[in-house]
Amino acid sequence: MTLTRRDFLKLIGGAAGALALSPFSRVMPLADFPQGERLGRLTTPAGLRQAPRIDYPIIRELNQDDVVSILRQDIGGMYGTPLDLRSESLVWVETPNGFIHSSVVQPVRNLPNVPLAEIPPGRQGFWAEVTVPYVDFTLENANPGSPWLKNAVQWQFPTRLYYSQVMWVDQIRVSDVTGNIIYRINERYGSYGDIFWAEGAAFRPITEDELSPINPNVDPAQKKVIANLTYQTISCREDNREVYFCRMSSGDKYDAYGNFVDVWSTPLGTHWTWRKSISIHMAGGTVGGGWDIPGISWTTLFSGTGVAIHSTFWHNNFGKPSSRGCLNVAPEDAKWIFRWTTPIVSLEPGDITIQGAGGTHVVVEERSY
Repeated sequence: MTLTRRDFLKLIGGAAGALALSPFSRVMPLADFPQGERLGRLTTPAGLRQAPRIDYPIIRELNQDDVVSILRQDIGGMYGTPLDLRSESLVWVETPNGFIHSSVVQPVRNLPNVPLAEIPPGRQGFWAEVTVPYVDFTLENANPGSPWLKNAVQWQFPTRLYYSQVMWVDQIRVSDVTGNIIYRINERYGSYGDIFWAEGAAFRPITEDELSPINPNVDPAQKKVIANLTYQTISCREDNREVYFCRMSSGDKYDAYGNFVDVWSTPLGTHWTWRKSISIHMAGGTVGGGWDIPGISWTTLFSGTGVAIHSTFWHNNFGKPSSRGCLNVAPEDAKWIFRWTTPIVSLEPGDITIQGAGGTHVVVEERSY
């Protein structure tokens, strides 16, 4: 019988006791998440309200990473302030206890897996996707390398990976405390050298079939991605016929006060997909004004050295400019675009770069209202 998180903390004497253990022994069991087909994880603290309106009373304050059951979506009052007219989303989610604005609720599921007992024969590791709302990890290296992890350790924030993130697993062992199978996890591309250990049940191995190209018989020259910054949408077209459509969040041209700064706008014009990665660590900007995010899955780069269409787990604000230049989309949308565009990526090594204008056209445009 495996230990629960509560039993684990009792056994080791709480957080202080955990620090005295080896990395392998500090791996905590999965959290007890709500049951249900539709769940949501809070991406930032937010108020649970009596009705889907920003001017209704707050019933209870929720914390980042709280997980709630979702009953349905509702159309309600505007979320945001008059200074930020780009926050006019009317979509809220209803929980059994109240309403939360959808922009701060990542749709998730709780699907623990039967972990692999060993690395598949003939392979050095495997790609794996997080299929639970979040999973805590412990750090194998003594000092964190990446800025986001240094910040988390300094301020004693939880160190976690989130639903839909994809990481590389290269070792498997059994925890000498919980008896559970745990995975050693790292990042193959863009890594700062950090090595994690986490519960194996949180991860589902990615299969070759998941990378099979969509509509590969269509002439690549007839495929085109149209990203419209005015409407915050992406349209995938074959010979000018739309075959896929989704909402996005492009680069934000404004600061927190609504001032036009145009530092992180998505570049207009015609581009080509030149690199694709199943998962990559992305970072940029300056200290205090940049970003540093691990395990960004289904990344399709198309402009400069880092502008990409990619999966997003840190917000659900699609339809409003929110990024630092990239095109943020939901995980399922990023995966579809990844499989449909060229170049084609195989499971090993899971990353490809091409030279010149040989990929899929990506047109970034604006249209007046």
